[in-house]
Amino acid sequence: MQLKIMPKKKRLSAGRVPLILFLCQMISALDVPLDSKLLDDLVQPPTITQQSPKDYIIDPRENIVIQCEAKGKPPPSFSWTRNGTHFDIDKDPLVTMKAGSGTLIINIMSEGKAETYEGVYQCTARNERGAAISNNIVVRPSRSPLWTKEKLEPLTLRSGQSLVLPCRPPIGLPPAIIFWMDNSFQRLPQSERVSQGLNGDLYFSNVLPEDSREDYICYARFNHTQTIQQKQPISVKVILAKSSRERPPTFLTPEGNASNKEELRGNVLSLECIAEGLPTPVIYWIKEDGTLPINRTFYRNFQKTLQIIQVSEADSGKYQCIAKNALGVIHHTISVTVKAAPYWIMAPQNLVLSPGENGSLICRANGNPKPRISWLSNGVPIEIAPDDPSRKINGDTIIFSSVQERSSAVYQCNASNEYGYLLGNAFVNVLAEPPRILTSANTLYQVIANRPALLDCAFFGSPMPIIEWFKGTKGSALREDPYVLHENGTLEIPVAQKDSTGTYTCVARNKLGMAKNEVHLEIKDPTRIVKQPEYAVVQRGSTVSFECKVKHDHTLIPTVTWLKDNGELPSDGRFTIDKDHLVVADVSDNDGGTYTCVANTTLDNVSASAVLSVVAPTPTPAPIYDVPNPPFDLELTDQLDKSVQLSWTPGDDNNSPITKFVIEYEDAMHEAGLWHHQTEVPGTQTTAQLKLSPYVNYSFRVMAENSLGRSLPSEASEQYLTKAAEPDKNPMTVEGLGSEPDNLVITWQPLNGFESNGPGLQYKVSWRQKDGDDEWTSVVVANVSKYIVSGTPTFVPYLIKVQALNDVGFAPEPAVVMGHSGEDLPMVAPGNVHVTVVNSTLAEVHWDPVPLKSVRGHLQGYRIYYWTDQNSSKRNRRHIEKKILTFQGSKTHGMLPGLEPFSHYTLNVRVVNGKGEGPASPDRVFHTPEGVPSAPSSLKIVNPTLDSLTLEWDPPSHPNGILTEYTLKYQPINSTHELGPLVDLKIPANKTRWTLKNLNFSTRYKFYFYAQTSAGSGSQITEEAVTTVDEAGILPPDVGAGKAMASRQVDIATQGWFIGLMCAVALLILILLIVCFIRRNKGGKYPVKEKEDAHADPEIQPMKEDDGTFGEYSDAEDHKPLKKGSRTPSDRTVKKEDSDDSLVDYGEGVNGQFNEDGSFIGQYSGKKEKEPAEGNESSEAPSPVNAMNSFV
Repeated sequence: MQLKIMPKKKRLSAGRVPLILFLCQMISALDVPLDSKLLDDLVQPPTITQQSPKDYIIDPRENIVIQCEAKGKPPPSFSWTRNGTHFDIDKDPLVTMKAGSGTLIINIMSEGKAETYEGVYQCTARNERGAAISNNIVVRPSRSPLWTKEKLEPLTLRSGQSLVLPCRPPIGLPPAIIFWMDNSFQRLPQSERVSQGLNGDLYFSNVLPEDSREDYICYARFNHTQTIQQKQPISVKVILAKSSRERPPTFLTPEGNASNKEELRGNVLSLECIAEGLPTPVIYWIKEDGTLPINRTFYRNFQKTLQIIQVSEADSGKYQCIAKNALGVIHHTISVTVKAAPYWIMAPQNLVLSPGENGSLICRANGNPKPRISWLSNGVPIEIAPDDPSRKINGDTIIFSSVQERSSAVYQCNASNEYGYLLGNAFVNVLAEPPRILTSANTLYQVIANRPALLDCAFFGSPMPIIEWFKGTKGSALREDPYVLHENGTLEIPVAQKDSTGTYTCVARNKLGMAKNEVHLEIKDPTRIVKQPEYAVVQRGSTVSFECKVKHDHTLIPTVTWLKDNGELPSDGRFTIDKDHLVVADVSDNDGGTYTCVANTTLDNVSASAVLSVVAPTPTPAPIYDVPNPPFDLELTDQLDKSVQLSWTPGDDNNSPITKFVIEYEDAMHEAGLWHHQTEVPGTQTTAQLKLSPYVNYSFRVMAENSLGRSLPSEASEQYLTKAAEPDKNPMTVEGLGSEPDNLVITWQPLNGFESNGPGLQYKVSWRQKDGDDEWTSVVVANVSKYIVSGTPTFVPYLIKVQALNDVGFAPEPAVVMGHSGEDLPMVAPGNVHVTVVNSTLAEVHWDPVPLKSVRGHLQGYRIYYWTDQNSSKRNRRHIEKKILTFQGSKTHGMLPGLEPFSHYTLNVRVVNGKGEGPASPDRVFHTPEGVPSAPSSLKIVNPTLDSLTLEWDPPSHPNGILTEYTLKYQPINSTHELGPLVDLKIPANKTRWTLKNLNFSTRYKFYFYAQTSAGSGSQITEEAVTTVDEAGILPPDVGAGKAMASRQVDIATQGWFIGLMCAVALLILILLIVCFIRRNKGGKYPVKEKEDAHADPEIQPMKEDDGTFGEYSDAEDHKPLKKGSRTPSDRTVKKEDSDDSLVDYGEGVNGQFNEDGSFIGQYSGKKEKEPAEGNESSEAPSPVNAMNSFV
């Protein structure tokens, strides 16, 4: 059975059988109690308590002392080995062993040499229960050799050059400390330009004339022997150059662009970069694959040396030093690998078992590389040790079953790798002892009501006794609330009440016997101040009284003490204490301050304070009302780890009573200069108990507030640094998402400096598959916010937790969140895709869902790609336009709106997850029925005569089927714009020109023109035109103007003013023609039209509107449109060309979505796949609607 203290609380339960021995007061865990009544008859195997270090460097001028202390019962005897063989100290007169211990004293001061005793020593402590051994102690005398003699030539350089002065100290034990001085033993000044490297050499980035001297001396100090060795002086002469050419940096050390560095866990990692250049380079450091640990990183030697203390495996990586001056920048990368000598994960612990019990010794260590575990028994390799049938070895664990007294022994666990070893001793002590209770009998415990009561019951026994508590002489064991049984036998009543008073009995039982002990508990009323002293303002020379009335338990005798400003009252007869009152007579200015009443009993104490303010007695001028003056005299008292009491003196309230005080704090360590709200207290209170956080350098300030506002802050209090503690919270916003199919990216929101509670903030990241039986995998990372787990299966749920830790310990167990490893593209296409055509512009698509396992990610929905067949297109397309609709979730059908009537469509369906789309289903083809056509593309009226008009038109751009005929309706318009009778005319579908005859002369007509398919009539187009007056009348109207301007008066040609006007116009045209002819003949130039015709550039030819082909320039008026806006109906509205089904009602583009009920929640867009063809023209003809939408 194990013998140990376990402070963790456990509730009592009826069937609980403890498996360990409990002790109340023990000098060390896992030990037989050193109680005088037990030591007489209890045996214990040896335990090594003190030994010399593994690497023991001695001073050869002093006697050698090799320590080895051990304890045990009976007291152990000691023996030594040296270099693996027995060391017979009796044969060497210089070697003696200290009485009562195994410590060796080798007297080399009288005679002998230290080198004679150099070697590897090991101590063995043995008694009848086993043998414990010490580490291998390597004893070596320190050495401080001299420098070899060498002749050093003087050095001559020009200013600006670089220089390295080598030191090359002799190899000593331990290594020497290097420094440079002159002949006067003055240290040579160092700077960014001149500095000493880790190897002891002195580096000059560039030399100056003032560097000239003849006494550059390198010194080596050997601390162990307190000696200093000196190198020969080096002479340096620097000649001033007329001009020093500036140059970019280059590294003096290390060489090249990259190097490697290996360091052991727990050591100090030192990286160095020294550069030369002119001007002197500046050095910067970064970590390429992470951030430098804030609290463990230090810069030495003018930034040239980077040091990281307590280095761990997380500090491995690539570090980059950057040297920079005005002429350039260079980099050097140092790849750091952190190895580790073995370190304990679980060191073997002593076992105390009773005969027939089972137990185990566990020895677990870690390191880099992984250490090898070997076992010894009583100092002998377990393979050759005497056989024990109760013992079974299983790697790092020894399992004991049904032990007997002969099974007692001391076992050694050795964990070793190439960087060192660990040796742990743990004994197995088989004892048979009846229970014994070590707590004194009839102990009286007195506790204040509503506070915890702890009743002790220290015990010992083997097998481990079962502990039970009883109240009173009769009654059952205390097994339920409100009682808590601690594992050391103590009974706790968390909130003691009056009815908790009584006698309690502790009973300890094992199979060898029983012991019991009675203790007594009394519950007392708490002491309270029922009438507290109150804040007072009195005039100088008057009398003031403070009252402090105390109520207490009648069995306790309180003592009431008055304090002034937390000190004793002045020894002045003006201060009198009368029962519940403190009276101060003839008050003076010095009497102002804080008066505190403290009531003490043997079990508790309470206090209350009030402030006395002294004012002048003379009449004062009219009061001035203002915000209060700042408080002052801030003081910190009762400084505990997590609380402190702050007191202050209020400033003048400026005739408006102070209603409250506001307390703020500053964290000088993490956020210097930034003040945070701490708490608020009433205006009558001048003290506050403040709760504190660990590892914060606090300063406090106080502001007073009245009805007029808040005062200025007080002066800051003294700083108070709280002790470091383990973090009390874990990172928030922990998530696990994969960025690749085979990884899991774990992210979290790091703690800030205030929340770290101590130095060395790190995170323990743990994960395991949610549905597997794997153990948690954990890794400790530096203060970062992300960790990537590689090699995970695709889209598997993981349980994740991130726990904060620092140099003190771990935060509470973190909450477990669920994440997923990375998604991959879906593997399977939807099946059984079929299409139902609803009407000429709408179709419904159905498909079967894919298996969820094949999605390999979060199912986001299904995406339909659909397009019209190019061969059936009525337009000359240069590319295929694919449209996309996406349907969220697990929908298995969707509507395709906005289809073109009378078209061949192809579609496929794909499943979509967070990674992208899966494979497409097989293409499905469907056809839309005919629809009504769009309006004719154009309508022109040409060749007007007295009684006829000729109409020319272009077919609809979207016939949406097979045209059956055209319908032309027209009616005359009189001079008052009234409409005449409507004529309806049907025209064959193959016509594009029609002449209307037998019309009235000089009459305006309005035309309505539209096409028809079997589905119905399309949108109409309107125009207006006028027949001419007579054969010699005015020219046909301007088609582009949209209105005919012919006169309706028949006799206008006979008017004189009209004939004169025409003559004047003809004369003006004649003059202009003559001028143009003269200028042309003089300059050899020709009109713009002829120039364009002679040098026509096909790249700038206009495009015809109807067929998209290139045409020619034309000035002919009759080619312009007849009327502006002729494609708009007469009622000034724009009619839809297609079906009333709208994309807004059904569909979406690439980013569009459908709700679960199929409603549309996105915008329509098209995805185009270009064919290998020239040009990039749109596949759709321009329309007024499109033009308007583009403008908007």
